[in-house]
Amino acid sequence: MNPARVRTLLVLVLVFVACAIVLYFAMSSNNVQEATQNQDTFGPRQSEAAAEPEPSRTKSPYWSDPAGVGQPYGDKVPGLITFRGNPTRTYYGGGTVTRDQPATAWTYPRSGGMCGISDPGTGPVQWCGTGWTGQPSVFEREGKTWLVFGAYDYAVHFVNAETGKDILAPFKTGDIIKGSVTVDPDGYPIVYSGSRDNYIRAIAIDGSEPRELWRLSADAVSPTMWNNDWDGSPLIIDDYLFEGGENSQIHIVKLNRGYDKSGKVTLDPELVFNAPGWDDQLLSDHGSNQVSIENSVSIYEDTLYFSNSAGLVQGWDIKGLKDGKTPKRVFRFWTGDDTDASVVIDEEGYLYVGSEYEKGNSRSKEVGQLMKLDPRKKNDPIVWSIKDSHYLPGGIWGTPGLYQDVVLFGTNEGRVAAADRESGRILWEKHLSGQTWQSPSVVDDVLVMGDCGGDLYGYDMADPRQDPPQLWKVHLGGCIESTPAIWGGGIYVGTRDGKMFALRAPGDGIVTESGSSQAPADTGAQATEPESVPPSAAPDPASDGATT
Repeated sequence: MNPARVRTLLVLVLVFVACAIVLYFAMSSNNVQEATQNQDTFGPRQSEAAAEPEPSRTKSPYWSDPAGVGQPYGDKVPGLITFRGNPTRTYYGGGTVTRDQPATAWTYPRSGGMCGISDPGTGPVQWCGTGWTGQPSVFEREGKTWLVFGAYDYAVHFVNAETGKDILAPFKTGDIIKGSVTVDPDGYPIVYSGSRDNYIRAIAIDGSEPRELWRLSADAVSPTMWNNDWDGSPLIIDDYLFEGGENSQIHIVKLNRGYDKSGKVTLDPELVFNAPGWDDQLLSDHGSNQVSIENSVSIYEDTLYFSNSAGLVQGWDIKGLKDGKTPKRVFRFWTGDDTDASVVIDEEGYLYVGSEYEKGNSRSKEVGQLMKLDPRKKNDPIVWSIKDSHYLPGGIWGTPGLYQDVVLFGTNEGRVAAADRESGRILWEKHLSGQTWQSPSVVDDVLVMGDCGGDLYGYDMADPRQDPPQLWKVHLGGCIESTPAIWGGGIYVGTRDGKMFALRAPGDGIVTESGSSQAPADTGAQATEPESVPPSAAPDPASDGATT
């Protein structure tokens, strides 16, 4: 054969082999990428069930990066997954909010109400529905939108947000639940919730029914003072849980999350730090042992913030926690009165603190009921303050909301107002039926706010510095103390008459009496089948579904 022809054939063969090799590796890479993208973020694939995943780590050098202000709580679990959405308590939900009159898509439960008997210390009383703070968590998991919330019927509920049907049977505790649940932000199938029954719990949601993974008693630490409830919504960052309790202590728990060989989520928790949230000076100044921590802790950079029922706002340095260093208090400010609203933190590290006006003492008259604080100026942190002290009881129960360059707040009397974040100047105010204990939520340029007359309002916040015109008003019946959750076109809020409501744009997935879903007429979408609960986990008839 001609040598030149041989060389030509040899070159062609080599080119063919090289192309085949490149194609092989490209296909392998695509398969790996596709498998990674399709992997369920709430657990390992079955083939990897025995592997113990490494705890997630923040990409930032801080526990809570300033860039996260106003943003969702990480990128692993789409949704609103803790009270006020993130570690700085500045994220209120996502999606669109109707500007037309909303319709009730469903109510939960189908019949009766979520009620329970509880003793607040003055004798047994019936409590119904959801109260302060009571914000549901709403998030995407395995092709469904979950709505998870605690209620006054002693239970944590796991509901399909589209249909109002139970996904899992309610998880029963020993007393009412006032606070807002937290969903694990790293994708572990865990819900964290406190109760008045003395415990905060971690509840697994990866089976046919919820199961308790762990509980921490309010009596597990010493000394304690005042109460055994858990109202705060915990934060989970880098496998650590941060939570204050009505035992008046701050707690930090190393969770040690993982999975067993069958793929079920596990915990091996260790309480690594606790400290009293009071000091001798506070007890002397306040003159009472009511020093419980009822708000949800906040974290900015490497400082943990919270306040208590005696008005002590404090910051604790947690920078060296992972290296075994003991957290140390680095900021102290006294409001003079009960401060149950969570500390809100902006991009620059300023604190916005809402306080009640119940004692009527000279300190609370002096410093006001809404304060902007600069924790870097420890001896003189007040930037500005707003007073709401012309009546008793007055002041602020709900957590302030930040939107663009304004701060929003509601008062016990029913005053809803916006102030300039820079100066504290009141820009506008409205008056609703007091009390307005829920926290202002703005999503898609719509302010959603309710009152104790049972009305929920939508206001146009296209220009937050101008008095916002009312877009709509929906009468839900019972007093609205709970903060709404807003996600995916839905508004979810509980009332004190025993119900949870889902509101949507007219015709948008309204659930019929049978429990099926009517799709909007112009989409041609198919009706959604109702959820079913395994017989072994069937809930009580009073809490098994939804209706229009």
